[in-house]
Formats: sequence, structure tokens, C-alpha cells
Amino acid sequence: MTDKITEQNPEVETDEEIVEIPLDTEQTDPPEDEQTPEVEVDEDDPETFPREYVVKLRKESATYRDKAKKAEDYARELHAARVAATGRLADPSDLDFDEGHLDDLGRLNAAIDDLLNRKPHLASRTPRGDVGQGMSGATDTVDLAGILRSRA
Repeated sequence: MTDKITEQNPEVETDEEIVEIPLDTEQTDPPEDEQTPEVEVDEDDPETFPREYVVKLRKESATYRDKAKKAEDYARELHAARVAATGRLADPSDLDFDEGHLDDLGRLNAAIDDLLNRKPHLASRTPRGDVGQGMSGATDTVDLAGILRSRA
């Protein structure tokens, strides 16, 4: 079996037959059953689409942009509310917005833990437990003589 290849017109010679392989990668004509439709373009009219249609599309796109902006604002407010609901941060805006926190509360808590480990000064300083102020015991009647005796 002998093989010959030339650069101009590659041919592979075998004992049986000669096979030609084209080098160009240009696309050949589509098969007869797959024809592309031709679009008629009016040479006099510089606009491809009617002006009313374009204005309608632009207006529709503007409403979608406004809705997307509102949705993003609502998502940011929800994120801040969920962070505030945990009560672990003094300022809920300290945790950066992440859409993943909205879907997974575990991920939100992990992000808060990570932030507090890196920056403990951002933690909420709400006093917890008995701090010696406010109501200390549940009494139904006030005994002024007993209060004076306890302080004497």
C-alpha cells in the first residue's frame, strides 16, 4: 500500500482507488430540502422595524428593568431584615448582601459566624440576663414599711 499526499490537491493512493480530500473549509450549498428563507428588505426604508414596534419594545424593556430594580431592592431589604432578626449584629448592614443568604438560613448564620470571628466588635451589645435593673421580683402588693426596714 503506497500513500502520496500533495499540498495542492491531497490525494491518498491505495491499491484500490484514489480518494481526494478537499483542503478548503468553505461551507457547501445546503441540501435541497433545507433552504433558508429570504427576507425582503426595502431599500428605500432605512428602518428595519416600524418605529411604533421599536418604541413598544423599548417601553416594555424599561418596565422589566424597573421591576428587576424593585426586586433587587426588596431582596436587599429582606436580607437586612433576616440579619436583624438574628440579633447577633449591632448593625445589619455590616454583613454584605448575598442572594444565597436568602435561600439558605444556615448559610446566613455561617456568614454571620465568620464575620463575628473576624470582627468581634460588630457583635450586638444587648445586655442579657439580670443586670440589676428593672423588675426584680413579682409582688402583688407594695409594702412600704418592708422596704424601709430592708434599707435600715
